[in-house]
Parts: sequence; structure tokens; C-alpha cells
Amino acid sequence: MAEQKTGPSLSPDLYDEEYFLSACEGYQEWLTTEGEHLSRRLASAFAVAAVEPDMHVLDIGCGRGEIVRHCAQLGANAFGIDYAPVATRMTHNLVGAERHRNALPGKMGVSRADAKHLPFEDNTFDRVLMFDVVEHLYPWELHQALLEARRVLKQDGRLIVHTAPNRWYDRYAYPIVRLVRILMGQGKDYPRNPRQFGVAVNEHVHVNEQSMFSIGEILERAAFKSRVWLDSPPQNRQEGPILAALRVVAFNWTPFNWFFEREVFAVAWKREWTGE
Repeated sequence: MAEQKTGPSLSPDLYDEEYFLSACEGYQEWLTTEGEHLSRRLASAFAVAAVEPDMHVLDIGCGRGEIVRHCAQLGANAFGIDYAPVATRMTHNLVGAERHRNALPGKMGVSRADAKHLPFEDNTFDRVLMFDVVEHLYPWELHQALLEARRVLKQDGRLIVHTAPNRWYDRYAYPIVRLVRILMGQGKDYPRNPRQFGVAVNEHVHVNEQSMFSIGEILERAAFKSRVWLDSPPQNRQEGPILAALRVVAFNWTPFNWFFEREVFAVAWKREWTGE
């Protein structure tokens, strides 16, 4: 069965400056340090990438540009692309400021581009990063973007994916969590639509959340082998021994953690191509 080649897309105008400064992951750290420090979630994803000096790294959906900067700080040559004009402007400003200071060992660059049509030659990059991008791409777009990521990745390179939330959390675990919170008198903080939880704008820009299993299947269809796992933000609440015990079960016992852990990670590498 042939993959869909065209379909719906989100407008880049949805990703305005307010989005990047009040909703996009890591905005609080950006506002205080202009990306010098990464949020816990971005830092976790970046650590998985294992970027080293002299690597060539592509950050798809570079947003404000802090990941490009952190690659260059390690001595890698990093390039960011984004299809939102605001994002490329913010990254360009960051890159320009760092070049003026001449403080980083690695090179940096940025361009406005579509993840489905990357403006790079085959086998260019040691790492391709897709941090918090997958959930913003419709299925047909994601497949095309992964094919492009595979094309520009070196034969021994790695694709690093982070996406949230885990679709199984939203579909199966969130209704349970919401019911418990309602019974505890905290229901106002837990809207019926999980896409409105925490960051309300996600209702409009999240169109393709994944589970641990679905992202592996999607990567397989794009001719990648992968290792996929789940993680969650630290659970530091002090709510009594019963809820504490339930948290241990939910986040540490299989198969419960498949539903309750919220973040999906994947490391992928090229397998032999057999055609679409």
C-alpha cells in the first residue's frame, strides 16, 4: 500500500513568538538564560544524542535555537531548520550573537525549511534530532520527514526522537488520573481534553501523539531500526503512602508504565532499504 503523499498541515503562523516564549518546551529556561541552560526534558533528549566534537548535527524543528548552540558548545557543527519564520529568526539571532562573541568551538547555521524537503545532500549528518516535533506532524508528513532524515543521515549516523505525551497516557491513563483528581477536589486543573492539560495551545498544534509501540512501527516503515523507551518527569509530590505506592506501580511496573509514563524516546539507525 502506497504512503499518502499530501494531506493536511499545520500553518506556521500558529508558532508565533508568544508560543515560543510561553508554551514551547524549555521557554522558562530560555527566558532566564536565553538557552544557556536546557529544561529537564530537552537536557534528557540532548544527552541521548551523545553529540561529540566535529560531528555534523541537524536539528529539525530548531525553535529558539538552544539545541544548535549546545551542539556548537561541544565542538560539533550544527545546523537548525524550522518552517516557522519566528523560529528561524530567533535561532538566527542566537547564532549571530554567538558568532559575534566568537565563543564557541563548533560552527552554527540556520535556515527556514520544511522537514519533508530538507535542503541537504545525502549522507551529510552524524546526528539528526527531532525533539518535540513528531506530535506536530500529521502522519503523512511524519513519514516524509523521516524518509528525508534517513536520506541526509550518514550510514553510521543516528536519528534521535523525543515526543510527548505518550498517546496511551492521554487515551487510557489520563481519564483515571482526572477522576482521582476530581475526587480529591482538584478537577478544575484537569480538563476533559488532555491536550488542554498544562499547555492549552497544544489542543491546536498536537495532531499526532505516539505510543512506545507506534513510533517503533513508524520508524520501521521509514527503513530505520530503533530502540524505543518511555520516561516521565520526576514525581516529587508528597501525597501520602497510598498515592506514593500507586506511583511506584504506575511508573515502574510493566505494563502499567506503558500507559502512565508520558515521554517517548527513540534512537534509530538506517537499515537496508527495500523500497516504499
